[in-house]
Amino acid sequence: MKSKIFTPRFIFVASAILLAAVSRLFPHIPNVTPIAAMALFGGAYFERKIFAFVVPLVAMCLSDGAMELINGQGYHSTMIYVYGAFVLTSLIGLGIRNKVSVLSVTAGSVIASLLFFLITNFGVWAESGFQLGAAGLGTTYVMGLPFYSNTLLGDLFYNGVLFGAFYFASRRLPQLVRA
Repeated sequence: MKSKIFTPRFIFVASAILLAAVSRLFPHIPNVTPIAAMALFGGAYFERKIFAFVVPLVAMCLSDGAMELINGQGYHSTMIYVYGAFVLTSLIGLGIRNKVSVLSVTAGSVIASLLFFLITNFGVWAESGFQLGAAGLGTTYVMGLPFYSNTLLGDLFYNGVLFGAFYFASRRLPQLVRA
């Protein structure tokens, strides 16, 4: 017998990710966004692994498209690096899916923030034409450091919101808990 896709759990997780994506459209501190949280949360809680990638990616694409329409800042030359880090964060979520705890979510947040920092700043350097070789890469990472703390703060905050919401909702709605 095939399992039903649109379960209460699927609807809750997908809705939370879409709401997080919409929050990107509101004014916020630079890099304090739910990007990694959407991917980590999806990886941890979607029953089917394919949705752990597809739903967060679609939500990200939709919010990037809306940001492009609103203020012209949705798409840029390093998007492939952003999306690459995003997919890796979904993999981290898959890795913690059977052992979600404050510790595993915090560790996942920190690792995702670090991956995002390393991958996207490498992308900035690569898109510059590998300016100044290794020294240029080092300079790119140093210049990105002020943004890293905001990324980490945003990842920890939004993961706390998403995972916390699921935890409390699953206490009230047992149908959210995996069978």
